[in-house]
Amino acid sequence: MKRFVDLLILLPARIASYFSWAGPLIMRVVVGYTFVLSGWGKLNNLALVTENFVGWGIPFPKLLTPFVSGVEFFGGAMLILGLFTRIPAAMLAVVMIVAIKAAKWGDVDSLETLLGFEEATYFAAFTWLAIAGPGAASLDRLLVSASGHSQKST
Repeated sequence: MKRFVDLLILLPARIASYFSWAGPLIMRVVVGYTFVLSGWGKLNNLALVTENFVGWGIPFPKLLTPFVSGVEFFGGAMLILGLFTRIPAAMLAVVMIVAIKAAKWGDVDSLETLLGFEEATYFAAFTWLAIAGPGAASLDRLLVSASGHSQKST
């Protein structure tokens, strides 16, 4: 049993520990880039996106359309950089909940359908980043280090 645990659990964990910086970095770059593009597209088509928000029953669409578009664009950029990561990640997680409720909820007929939405995957990614933080390869880590605080808080 000890060899089994050593070979299949502890050895892979030891190898993975050398790359612990890569997971959060890859996640931040992928979802950040996706939302920079999405937010930019929305910011450049506010009238059409506002119409969509009206159709989905989102309150205050003239106010929330540019706000959400900006959260996607600037939040995505901040995620790529790993800057104040937990804040845009949490905000984008909320945006995904609203997107599912407003635009997709009528299509939900099972847990499989709900979890099949890309918004559910993004929600999971943003929630993970908001809780776990940006990882070592981030401006957050650099700022914490420069301030003299402990590295455990990023």
